Amino acid sequence: MRHIISVLLENETGALSRVSGLFSQRGFNIESLTVAQTNDPGLSRMTIVSTGNDRVLEQIVKQLNKLIEVVKVSDLTSQDHVERELMLVKVCPTSKDELDIKQLVDIFSCKIVDVTEKTYTIEISGKTKKINAFLNALDSAIIMEVSRTGVTGISRGKKAILK
Repeated sequence: MRHIISVLLENETGALSRVSGLFSQRGFNIESLTVAQTNDPGLSRMTIVSTGNDRVLEQIVKQLNKLIEVVKVSDLTSQDHVERELMLVKVCPTSKDELDIKQLVDIFSCKIVDVTEKTYTIEISGKTKKINAFLNALDSAIIMEVSRTGVTGISRGKKAILK
């Protein structure tokens, strides 16, 4: 099962390494990992996406809670939440591909954020499923480069990681 784990932790050297180490020690692959400072400069929020056995992931969450620099851990998968990912994709279309790309950009609600003589850079955000569908709709021969942020998420409503 796919899990999205949100971790609020102190902004300290080595904290990211200790958190991700818990996953590797137990043989779990991290599919995506995002981390950035919160509105409090002393805290960072890490979002980890991993797939695996519910029981083992439950143990990882318990172990995360024992780390000194971890303030709070929440499994977003088990609650109502919003998740998004951002992707930038650089394409080198032929003149016959340009119209198709512009149509795909409209259909998937993307933005063309950079244009050069031979390339377009397209920005798309949304659920991973939408981003994968956009990539699959593009002709792979024209894709030059892809950069993805990984998933970030937050619970819906009044529930917050610190409350």
